[in-house]
Amino acid sequence: MKKNRLGSSDLMVSEIGFGCMTIGTEEQKGVYLIHEALEKGINFLDTADLYDSGRNEEIVGKAVRGRRQDVIIATKVGNRRIPGQEGLVWDPSKAYILEAVKESLKRLGTDYIDLYQLHGGTLDDPIDDTIEAFEQLKREGVIRWYGISSIRPNVIREYVKRSGIVSVMNQYSLLDRRAEEEVLPLLGNEGVSLIARGPVASGVLAERGASKAVKGYLDYKESELLNVRERLAAFASEERSMEQLAIRYSLAHPAVATAIPGASSPEQLQHNVGAAAVTPLTEQEIRELRSFSKANRYTQHR
Repeated sequence: MKKNRLGSSDLMVSEIGFGCMTIGTEEQKGVYLIHEALEKGINFLDTADLYDSGRNEEIVGKAVRGRRQDVIIATKVGNRRIPGQEGLVWDPSKAYILEAVKESLKRLGTDYIDLYQLHGGTLDDPIDDTIEAFEQLKREGVIRWYGISSIRPNVIREYVKRSGIVSVMNQYSLLDRRAEEEVLPLLGNEGVSLIARGPVASGVLAERGASKAVKGYLDYKESELLNVRERLAAFASEERSMEQLAIRYSLAHPAVATAIPGASSPEQLQHNVGAAAVTPLTEQEIRELRSFSKANRYTQHR
C-alpha cells in the first residue's frame, strides 16, 4: 500500500488508515479486525481516550503487542471524565494533558505515542498552554509528533500559526466539502497534512447505504442524498465501487495524507483497503464527482 509522509514529520502513513472507533468493545473481534488491517498493509491506527471510555485504546494496545514498531498509533486528548459527574468536560489545559497521556500509554501498553491529537478546540482555550504540553511531551519522548482533530477553520489557523502540529484530522468527503475552501489550501501551503475522517459520510456513500439517507446529512435532505447516490452509483464500475470512489475522492487533494474509514466487519475492511488498489481519480473525474454535490461552507463552528 502506498505510504505518505504526515506533514513535516518522519511518519510514513498508509494512505488508507483504520478509524478504530467502529471495532466495538469485544476484544477478540476488535483484535482480529486490527490484525486483518495490518496484514492488508494498513499501518495507521486512529483511536481516542474517550472511545468506549478507554476500552478502544485497550483493544488497540492488545492488537499491536509484539508488532508495535510496525504500527503508527494516533490517539486523542481533551475530553475529560470527572468521577460522579455525567458526560464529558472539555479540558485542554497543560496539567490535564500531562496526566491524561499517562493513562493512554497504560491502556495502549506502550511507552510512546506516534501522533497525539487535541480532540477538539476553541478560540477560548488556553492555546499556548496546550501547545506547551505537547511540546514538553515531545521533548520527553512520550510522543513523537502532535496534531489536532478539529473542523473549526479559525482554530486550525491558530495552531498552524503558533505550534508545531504536523496534521489536522478533519471530516472530509464528497458530501462534506467544507475543508476545500479554507482548510485544505492553508494546510497545503504550510506543509501540514490532513487526515480525512468520514470519507464515506457515515455510510451514506456506500453501496448499501440508501437507508442512511433517511436521516439526512449536514444540510442535505433525503431526496438530495438519494440523487447523489444515484449519480455516484452510475459513475461506479466493477473496478471501483461507490465507497472506493468516495475514499479516492477524499485522498485526491495533495494535502491529504491518509483517509480513515471505519469498519465493523472483515468485509467492510476488505472493501476499504481495496480503495488503495484502484486507479486514482483523474482531474476530470474529480470535477465530475464535485458536480454531484454542494460546495458546502463553514458557517458555524468557527
